[in-house]
Amino acid sequence: MSTELAAAGVEEVRSPWDDRLLAELPISPADAVDAAVAAAARAAREPLAPYARYEILARAAELVAERAEDFARTIVAEAGKPIRDARAETARAVQTLRLCAEEAKRIVGEGVPLDAAPRSADRLGLTLRVPVGPVCAISPFNQPLNGVAHKVPVALAAGCSVVLKPSEVAPLSAIALLETLAEAGLPRGYANLVLGPGVSVGEQLLADSRFAAYTFTGSVAVGKRIRRTVGLRKTLLELGNSGATIVHRDADLGRAAAASARAAFAYAGQQCTSTQRLVVHEQVLDEFMERFLAEVATLAVGDPSEEGTDVGPMIDAASAVRAERSVEGAVAEGARLAVGGERDGTLLAPTVLLDVGPEMRIAREEVFAPVVGVMAYRELDAACELVNATRYGLQSAVFTASLDVAFGLARRLEVGGLIVNDASTMRLDQMPFGGVKDSGVGREGVRYAVEEMTEPRLLALNFEQAE
Repeated sequence: MSTELAAAGVEEVRSPWDDRLLAELPISPADAVDAAVAAAARAAREPLAPYARYEILARAAELVAERAEDFARTIVAEAGKPIRDARAETARAVQTLRLCAEEAKRIVGEGVPLDAAPRSADRLGLTLRVPVGPVCAISPFNQPLNGVAHKVPVALAAGCSVVLKPSEVAPLSAIALLETLAEAGLPRGYANLVLGPGVSVGEQLLADSRFAAYTFTGSVAVGKRIRRTVGLRKTLLELGNSGATIVHRDADLGRAAAASARAAFAYAGQQCTSTQRLVVHEQVLDEFMERFLAEVATLAVGDPSEEGTDVGPMIDAASAVRAERSVEGAVAEGARLAVGGERDGTLLAPTVLLDVGPEMRIAREEVFAPVVGVMAYRELDAACELVNATRYGLQSAVFTASLDVAFGLARRLEVGGLIVNDASTMRLDQMPFGGVKDSGVGREGVRYAVEEMTEPRLLALNFEQAE
């Protein structure tokens, strides 16, 4: 692992809760970034054997599990994620590493029936899956540990080398994970770290032709820039969302209200799967809202290090101000504030907006904050139109007692995943995860991402008739 960085300036990492200085880290200069890519390119020419990958990743999983509380406290400090959610993220990272270890041993090709073609009875075909080569990984602040685990260990499982640029505002968990991989036995050069902002370090990574693939989680604007810049090389992009949850007239309203409150406001709504729009059948709207607002009222807002906190700060004051202005804009457009809207520094109170129309900006664009808008519908056709009326399509949810409704929506909603009778934030690390439209391309989820980071190579054999 290459982490030897000469400074091109210093980045301060501060707590979003109390602005406490957590670390001062060197920004990677151009020559250090070039050296990291060069190290990855050299390592890619000699991929680790599958069982070696398995042993390293399995050992890394053990080490993260042993240090789970330390990792969780780091997530709380740098990202402002409540401690219970930080522990859950750490547990998921352990699971992701274990899945990566197992997938390293399961990469297989397939037989190709060449002998089924005319005059090809003596031909045999098969495919091998081979690593694509060096991977550039750029990870987000909102999953500072498990988001990295879905990039770096996955690339290693696929037999690739990787250069990681973590979020400049929350890089500490990523640094600890790469140090753990090195301790677990990963040779130098296979996982390389660079630090710094996207406008300098990120741009240099995009301009480097030695990368075979890019995996990025972040904004739509940056995702589109990556696609324009890297050309025909592989990209795995998980971008924005305006997540919707449908509450049908036959739903278990108590279950729907509890799950939706959690999905809307966990980690201050700073998850790409957060419920931003509640699309509720008009027959149950009043009862559902009574239950939902009662659930919201129980949420504890404050210090993320406290065991009872449900909603902590946003990542920085600028994000909180932007969200506050989004709420004010929605009210100006005709939405009605049911609860919340108050801001105190980086804290924005859980906010519920009623009478939201599909033409409002709050319904069309991603807010990425503890804000949810409520919309009513009469027919399922109308619910589908409301859900689909954005440029996003990552993951949505529906609460219903009807399989017909669930399967019908699965076919009609323009999303990468539909969660039935659970929160839109539900994600298991072995499931395919990704979106359509402006929500991105490709799929995370360990097995699926390994497929993205490998490619099939055909081997066609022409045998002579034995005498």
